[in-house]
Amino acid sequence: MVMFNVTRKETAPIDGQKPGTSGLRKKIITKMAAANGVRRVWIGQNGLLSTPAVSAVIRERVGSDGSKATGAFILTASHNPGGPSEDFGIKYNMDNGGPAPEGITDKIYENTKTIKEYSIAEDLPDVDISAVGVTSFGGPEGQFDVEVFDSASDYVKLMKSIFDFELIRKLLSSPKFTFCYDALHGVAGAYAKRIFVEELGAQESSLLNCTPKEDFGGGHPDPNLTYAKELVARMGLSKSNTQDEPPEFGAAADGDADRNMILGKRFFVTPSDSVAIIAANAVESIPYFSAGLKGVARSMPTSAALDVVAKNLNLKFFEVPTGWKFFGNLMDAGLCSICGEESFGTGSDHIREKDGIWAVLAWLSILAHKNKENLDGGKLVTVEDIVRKHWATYGRHYYTRYDYENVDAGAAKELMANLVKMQSSLPEVNDIVKGIRSDVSKVVNADEFEYKDPVDGSISKHQGIRYLFEDGSRLVFRLSGTGSEGATIRLYIEQYEKDPSKIGRDSQEALAPLVEVALKLSKMEQFTGRSAPTVIT
Repeated sequence: MVMFNVTRKETAPIDGQKPGTSGLRKKIITKMAAANGVRRVWIGQNGLLSTPAVSAVIRERVGSDGSKATGAFILTASHNPGGPSEDFGIKYNMDNGGPAPEGITDKIYENTKTIKEYSIAEDLPDVDISAVGVTSFGGPEGQFDVEVFDSASDYVKLMKSIFDFELIRKLLSSPKFTFCYDALHGVAGAYAKRIFVEELGAQESSLLNCTPKEDFGGGHPDPNLTYAKELVARMGLSKSNTQDEPPEFGAAADGDADRNMILGKRFFVTPSDSVAIIAANAVESIPYFSAGLKGVARSMPTSAALDVVAKNLNLKFFEVPTGWKFFGNLMDAGLCSICGEESFGTGSDHIREKDGIWAVLAWLSILAHKNKENLDGGKLVTVEDIVRKHWATYGRHYYTRYDYENVDAGAAKELMANLVKMQSSLPEVNDIVKGIRSDVSKVVNADEFEYKDPVDGSISKHQGIRYLFEDGSRLVFRLSGTGSEGATIRLYIEQYEKDPSKIGRDSQEALAPLVEVALKLSKMEQFTGRSAPTVIT
């Protein structure tokens, strides 16, 4: 990632997570910065810097002259397919290390509608971004510096200040513990060898697809059971049987390394469970949190597993709209330590972005702590053991998401409007529910989620339609992408189970009654013409 440390007359980092195709854009940003009074630009070596590392560099890095970054441009395809004919995005992060808020991005957009000219230093020579060092030029307002720096050093230093690397190293060096990490040919590969192999002693053979490629090797760098096929097979979770014994722990990253998937041997950890389990074990397992947690937060569609942990541990809890900026506000105000979202994003207040490698190190820390006395003898405490003990303690939140992609936008809006209209009479809703499935709990509340930020008082409306059931179950409907090419309807289905004898069921089997209610209550097929979702996660 190229990082621009952008102050009018200070420093700017640029982040580029697609090695080849973003090179020209880095040059353009650098030349425009020089022409517009920026005095210094920082670029990660080889143009590679993860989104979490960008946030860390903005917050932590100090130049040799005492300068600090005040913002960053991130050139990324995120978790989407990349390459010359695929996705590409430009993102701006602020001086707190987090994504620009809507107030800033709205102003940028308004400027794009009126701008008639721009300044660029066309004659500025190109800089070799493969070599660490500072190159100085004469700029319109004095000296202009381009500094190429080691992409991993600041981030590695931060991770070592958070986790007990020596304890994790003992775990990874044990013959009883096996490990596998898949970067899906994204930018995480630039950090995997440095952290897991060089710092923590893992075998280099434990790394999969860790060479960053501009098109992600032709794959889709989204860390889930559908797209991380090689890792899923190695962990014993594919439909085809493998004769090899799976590793004890596996993890995957997305293209810009801010998302993560956690797997045990033949065992999948949902993102909602993952953040809850990290929060429940953080104080005893992760030195950074040894003094206690300030609070925890999740996005509204994420399961309520974190809520139960917060209640049991007497922690401040926040339910926010989808979007990491809402977590950032809470963290800047000192209200939140750990947060997460169902779309494979987990993080803490060490930076202002979700952080995939941080989540992997958090899980390795929990495993290392649980196995301190077991590595020389005794049975290894596994990922599955930790999750099942968590369910036994806090209950289990069975959870799934149905995505209906490229639905007719008009039909999607009609479906959502009908769901809102039905909320005016819960007795009628419950008559419908009981007519579909008599074994489903009754609806006790229904609304459109609205959030008032406790920090700045801003209000976010129409953030999703919720049906809340007496037993703690939920149905959530969200709409996105209502453009000319169609919309995506996301349906989130969650059932809470406290009975210890019922927490070991197959997830789809346990959710089947609630799924049936959701599809018939919403008249999904009637409105969309779809008999099945595009994707189930």
